[in-house]
Amino acid sequence: MDRRTHTTRRTALKGFAGTFIAGGVLASAGTAAAADWRVAETPVDRGLYDVAYTDAGAFAVGGGGIVLRRTDAGWTSVLDGGPTGNGNALFGADVSDDGERLWFVGASGAIGEYDVTTGSLTDYSAPNDVTNNFNDVNVIGSADEENVYIAGDSGKIYYSFDAGETFDQVTPGSGSAVNAIDFHADRAGHAVDGNQTVFATDDGATYDRIGIENANVDFYAVDSDGADEVYVAGGGGTVYDWNGAEWTPTDLGDATLRDIEVDAGSGLTVGGGGKVFQLADGAWTQLDTPTGANLKAVVRGSTDIAVGASGTVIER
Repeated sequence: MDRRTHTTRRTALKGFAGTFIAGGVLASAGTAAAADWRVAETPVDRGLYDVAYTDAGAFAVGGGGIVLRRTDAGWTSVLDGGPTGNGNALFGADVSDDGERLWFVGASGAIGEYDVTTGSLTDYSAPNDVTNNFNDVNVIGSADEENVYIAGDSGKIYYSFDAGETFDQVTPGSGSAVNAIDFHADRAGHAVDGNQTVFATDDGATYDRIGIENANVDFYAVDSDGADEVYVAGGGGTVYDWNGAEWTPTDLGDATLRDIEVDAGSGLTVGGGGKVFQLADGAWTQLDTPTGANLKAVVRGSTDIAVGASGTVIER
């Protein structure tokens, strides 16, 4: 998740007719008009796996190491082949707090830092000779001073407190793949793994398990806005909300949810079959979209953007 845009991503939805489901609230007033979202043309047909806002606009990353930039003329390719040039797929992206550096991670240990102002690329791939797949990245701090946190497919979290120059690693749980990671402070945040587990840290290096009992679904996304303000999304259309004392589930249907962004009670979650749900006034409402493609990531901003399979980008 892109921590930097938590404070700028905003959506609005007025009113709801609520139906309580599994302890959460799912609005039953129907779906919003498809006209709210439009399909944007992209120069690729590869899967896009993450999207983030920088000071130079929005960027998306995906299959073959592609990096796309959103410009006034549309989406254009700025990098193909990833940080190593080997074409490893990029699965996660995040931005330094000053908006100047785009970090991305992916298959075979790929790690790259892209200066959105100069266009220069720094390759930090295979730290400590690790070539496992990296699923997600979160960056805290300004350019050249970032703390970098990477979720690994081998069940490890890799972390750097010196802007990527050196990395340490920790296995927070059973060794199941860590699917997503998000921080709300320099060394405080949350991660989720493939064993239905949520972890919390306040030092960036050691983790405690904080849930979720009897979840019965895999977790693919986490949004960490505080020690007592966490959202998790995953299989079976399930969203969990942590208030520091208990987890509250909401059932949004059958679609596997792959990303979630929430701030100050407003948010979006996206997933399979082009599904998009919006949170407002305590209720999740399904929004109609012009695509049936599986959506992998969402970012909120002056234009909300979701990306997914076969180069799909939808905007609102």
